[in-house]
Amino acid sequence: MSNLSQSHRILFLNTLAFTISFACWTLNGVLVTFLVDRGIFNWSVVEVGWLLGLPILSGAIFRLPIGILTDKYGGKKVFSTLLLLCSIPLFLLPFAGSFWEFALLSFLFGLVGTSFAVGVGYTSVWYPKEWQGRALGIFGMGNAGAAVTTFFAPTLLNFLSETDTENGWKMLPVIYGIVLVVIGLLFVFFAKNKKAATVSRSTSELLAPLKNVRVWRFGAYYFLVFGCFVAYSQWLLPNFMNVYHTTLVMGGMFATLFSLPSGIIRAFGGYLSDKYGARSVMYWVLGSSIAISFLLMFPKMEVFTSGPGVLATNNGVVNQISASEIKVGERTYNVNAKSTISSSDSDILPVRNSWQEIVVKQNQEVKKKELLAEGITQIKFNANMWIYLVLVVLIGISWGIGKAAVFKHIPEYFPNEVGVVGGMVGLIGGLGGFIGPILFGYLLNATGLWTSSWIFIFLISVGCLLWMHRTIINIMREKMPQFTKGIERNQ
Repeated sequence: MSNLSQSHRILFLNTLAFTISFACWTLNGVLVTFLVDRGIFNWSVVEVGWLLGLPILSGAIFRLPIGILTDKYGGKKVFSTLLLLCSIPLFLLPFAGSFWEFALLSFLFGLVGTSFAVGVGYTSVWYPKEWQGRALGIFGMGNAGAAVTTFFAPTLLNFLSETDTENGWKMLPVIYGIVLVVIGLLFVFFAKNKKAATVSRSTSELLAPLKNVRVWRFGAYYFLVFGCFVAYSQWLLPNFMNVYHTTLVMGGMFATLFSLPSGIIRAFGGYLSDKYGARSVMYWVLGSSIAISFLLMFPKMEVFTSGPGVLATNNGVVNQISASEIKVGERTYNVNAKSTISSSDSDILPVRNSWQEIVVKQNQEVKKKELLAEGITQIKFNANMWIYLVLVVLIGISWGIGKAAVFKHIPEYFPNEVGVVGGMVGLIGGLGGFIGPILFGYLLNATGLWTSSWIFIFLISVGCLLWMHRTIINIMREKMPQFTKGIERNQ
């Protein structure tokens, strides 16, 4: 078998394993929502946030040590062991009877999320530099595993619960565990081990790149494009069910429309990064994330505010009041009566309605400029579900391209420490997936707005763009001081 054919086979196995791992990693997004919706467990919004975030936490914090193990021992050994071990807590999950038992097992099966660090290191050692952007982009398509769960798991849960509404759900984690075992055995029998060139280095030498601030900047980008993607791949299901009153299955399909294109387009992001440069791609990604998250910040709302009122133009006594007019002395003032606002869920733009409410009484003496009728304006914004869905899909696509662009940087700047640096960047990104649902839950409790999470995304996007742009300006000033001074003088 040629080297390229062997590389492609490893890439296929890595991508398949990562897809299944990602599906397991985001399982709680559907399962926990189902259990709460059916009343099987009475968990609060904050507890749900923790259960969504705990698997992401374990999959994040152990990415760095798993990346080091991959560099030292090879991807075949680490990947197969990981898949087989993570099946055990999935087999035990049906026996969980409390929040803490469910939380502990969720934390343990969440270790399958470290598969990203394994796959990045294992894929990169099989491809030359000019192929790595595309290869890692194809591997990253495994993010679409989130779509596998959001698309199939709701229907499967409904099917399993038809005959046993209380215990039917318990077969779902068992099915996931069986699939992990099968994929783990595929690695054992069909993969070929290959180690990175850093196996002779000590652990302290392997960790040395983490002192470079560039690693943490890449991690901040990945916190947004990967961590927030993971968070929303789980958060969108309860979001759609609560705000737009969709069913579990329909909400799962909408969440799939977010996660599937974002995972698939990652390969295209690798191609764009190879062709135009990762930095240029990140400018577009962060810019679009700012614009779209700003549009998503506006919730379904009905606002009442002061509108144009009616003021007396002269002194006098109110001698006549009707629904449409007020007469003060010899002067008659027209009043706009309240009409029913015509709006529907299909409205795209806000709908406005204004009227006036009389605040004076018959025979009351009024002075010039005194308020006769208070103006009231009602603005109703339905946050059209289909517009919301399109924007969500677009920001998911943008993040999918950004995920490939971030990891295009790593083999370029750290060619011999891809596992370690990739593990650290993945850890920071994974922490975004952990923090996201928990923070979203607290924000929802504090503000009462489901769209409060998009305010957080907007701020993170702005911060990343400013950090990247500031870094580039500083590099230009250092490398080309005369050129930058000339620009500044001509501004």
